[in-house]
Amino acid sequence: MNVPPAGRRFDLIAMGRAAVDFYGEQIGGRLEDMSSFAKYMGGSAANTAYGLARLGHRTSMLARVGDEHMGRFVRETLAEAGVDVSHLRTDKDRLTGLVVLGVKDRETFPLIFYRENCADMAVSAEDFDADYIASARVFLTNGTHFSAPATAAAVGTALDYARRAGTKTVFDVDYRPVLWGLAGKGRGEDRFVRSDDVSAHLQALLPRFDVVVGTEEEIHICGGETDTLAALRAIRARTAATIVLKLGPKGAMIFDGAIPGRVEDGAFAAGAPVETFNTLGAGDAFMAGLMSGWLDGLGWVDAAKRGNACGAIVVSRHGCAPACPTRAELDWYFANKADVFRLHADAAFETRHRKLTRRRRWPDVVALAFDHRIQLEKMADAAGAPRARLYRLKDLLADAALTVARDTPGAGVLCDDRWGEAALWRMTGKGLWIGRPVEAPGVFPLDLQHGPDPALVLRAWPEEHVVKCLMFWHPDDPPEERAAQEAVLAKATRAAQGTGHEMLIEVIASRGRPSWPDAVPAAMTRLYDIGLEPDWWKLPPPPSAADWDRIEALLDARDPLCRGVLLLGLDAPEAKIAADFKLARPRKWAKGFAVGRTAFAGPAQAWLENTLDDAGLVRDVAAAYRRLIAAWRG
Repeated sequence: MNVPPAGRRFDLIAMGRAAVDFYGEQIGGRLEDMSSFAKYMGGSAANTAYGLARLGHRTSMLARVGDEHMGRFVRETLAEAGVDVSHLRTDKDRLTGLVVLGVKDRETFPLIFYRENCADMAVSAEDFDADYIASARVFLTNGTHFSAPATAAAVGTALDYARRAGTKTVFDVDYRPVLWGLAGKGRGEDRFVRSDDVSAHLQALLPRFDVVVGTEEEIHICGGETDTLAALRAIRARTAATIVLKLGPKGAMIFDGAIPGRVEDGAFAAGAPVETFNTLGAGDAFMAGLMSGWLDGLGWVDAAKRGNACGAIVVSRHGCAPACPTRAELDWYFANKADVFRLHADAAFETRHRKLTRRRRWPDVVALAFDHRIQLEKMADAAGAPRARLYRLKDLLADAALTVARDTPGAGVLCDDRWGEAALWRMTGKGLWIGRPVEAPGVFPLDLQHGPDPALVLRAWPEEHVVKCLMFWHPDDPPEERAAQEAVLAKATRAAQGTGHEMLIEVIASRGRPSWPDAVPAAMTRLYDIGLEPDWWKLPPPPSAADWDRIEALLDARDPLCRGVLLLGLDAPEAKIAADFKLARPRKWAKGFAVGRTAFAGPAQAWLENTLDDAGLVRDVAAAYRRLIAAWRG
């Protein structure tokens, strides 16, 4: 079948389930015994729209979500991936659908749907018009929406609009017996229950589609036969659509004309061999890859191979939507698939995925750093102020940061949880870049503030918090000191990455020695050599173009997916910092700053001495912070 014509606003509109998945984190246990869950966006249509957007296509989601936290999560997740959400309506009377599921073993995936009167099953023809459907090359929907009269009518209207506009139509059968009332509510994992009524219902719809995609069980329900060849022939008797038969790890068969005498005589796209970790969501990823290939003009076999690769990548990970690959990952997989089988255990592959799928984009970061602990305690002692006042000081510094952030893209903070925990809670969820220290202050060699097992601590941190760890390091330090520090830093970095946080490593030369020209590049090189790849570096400003050249060459060679370098201030005068910024600005790896005492030390000391009131502190710190931003962006 010809590829849909280019030139329309969207490559694909997906209409169907948009929900939230709660995946049990205890692999191998019963769902009854699971004690913690990871939250991901879910729903077959939403997963496909999301996966296709990750592959660089323009997709739009047609559905409803509730007017609550889970609905906002689905909306934000889709939007962050680049999916258009202009027709993801908010339903004030219904809740977003939920799914609770687990991984018992490679064949058993217990699953419970919580979809009674849920928002996406209330989508109606009033939620869209003909022009919207005509703006897409492809319209895709799933079987669940045909299980209820109201949503079936809405999909029917969309199909009418698509046919008139020349928009290609795709049916992902996605048969879930429990959602048709054919299985008990605790049998969400069941994939096939024979039903002549469902088969007749789907067969009446088949002529309206250009492409039909399903597993063997789904082809059986569409064809009304439990023999695959007979089912394919029954489908072909009702539609000329291209039929794509998914065969799991074996691959896929494509039937783009008459059904042959044997199933195996169809066009075959071999599967991608990987070790299966979790099959849930593999079909949605396959659909994203298949549609991507079709939209790019590939033949059906090559398009299905792309789908197979996307499915293989997803079955190697926990969750579906967050596991979907980017185009760069897909290219890497095709180039290296002969050498990888246990993808989920391949550190290089997982690091690449993590860095390519970060949730936020930061063209630059301009952060007010007030994660200081010992320095502020000394300031309080010098002023004769009780240290308990530092809680209030951190709140006021947060006020200054938030004042500036209201009209400053890329604004951020570095704040600790010793004196600034309440301030951190208040700033979280406001769109700021937030860094949070994990190192024990003033300790050399490096140690961690919250104990020897950072993973237990970081699980409780909001995912948006960037874990920051400061290490004093110099190549002339005793080898045993360097080794001890590296072990602690490695533990913190792996804990951060394993709990879904970004990692920032700050490097300053130890024992008051100069950081440039040798110490900082040597430290960075050493950390890369032992396998640490932070998302961010925080460095003393390189004092010369030659120093910047070394940093840029190092990052180009060792970590081209790094977020970049933030410059620290070291309590330097504003004029010195402005000069450092001027040198840094033309450099591609210079991504901003995290400067503190230069902006707040004077006002904070005056406030601790009771010569400046709260409003004056906020005013003066905000003004200094704005001057730093102007110097950076000027």
